[in-house]
Amino acid sequence: MQFDAGHDWAVTPKQAIALQRKLAAQVLLRPGPKNVRCVAGVDAGFADHGRTARAAVVVLSFPRLAPLEIQTAFEPAPFAYIPGLLSFRELPAILRALEKLAALPDLVLCDGQGIAHPRRFGIAAHLGVVTGLPTIGVGKSRLIGDYQEPGPEKGCVVPLIDAQERIGSVVRTRTAVRPLFISPGHRTDYASAVQWTLACTTRYRLPEPIRMADRVASARQAQKGAP
Repeated sequence: MQFDAGHDWAVTPKQAIALQRKLAAQVLLRPGPKNVRCVAGVDAGFADHGRTARAAVVVLSFPRLAPLEIQTAFEPAPFAYIPGLLSFRELPAILRALEKLAALPDLVLCDGQGIAHPRRFGIAAHLGVVTGLPTIGVGKSRLIGDYQEPGPEKGCVVPLIDAQERIGSVVRTRTAVRPLFISPGHRTDYASAVQWTLACTTRYRLPEPIRMADRVASARQAQKGAP
């Protein structure tokens, strides 16, 4: 299978912002999938002093969260690191890794933001619009928005607000550990994004699909061209 983004990736920051504003209208906020048999996590690391993106996709069974398939892809990073424009740097490689899968997952958790983004179009939203897959943004840190600190217990949730609009949730995924910033990407909503993130979280702060993808994408021993 191949995914066509419908636009170039090697664009200027001004062009990238204009694309985000245009494509954000295609994001669908609705309850996420009900029957999930496999869930994927995606992440990207960088080699060659940031010139090459190494993307990883890890597919797990649900609810056992047992690994089913791992794919990686190397692609030139066509875009510099600019906050708010992460998808233009990482998605070309992530899409190539997804294209290698034997079968597409029912749900994708992305290391990054969904609609918790200045233009409501973070990497999880961008990935969802391009692939049509239900996606969730799992941010380790806040990009934008204000919130009250959630309670200390695992499962405590408070809304993330920007300009009087809810853009996500701040979720305690492990007791007495820093929360995550969870937002819908595409074909999910606030409640289902939190529900699936917690359902995929075991004893670590990060949900298992993201944790495993992060380990593969940032593996120091990996060399360019490795499987």
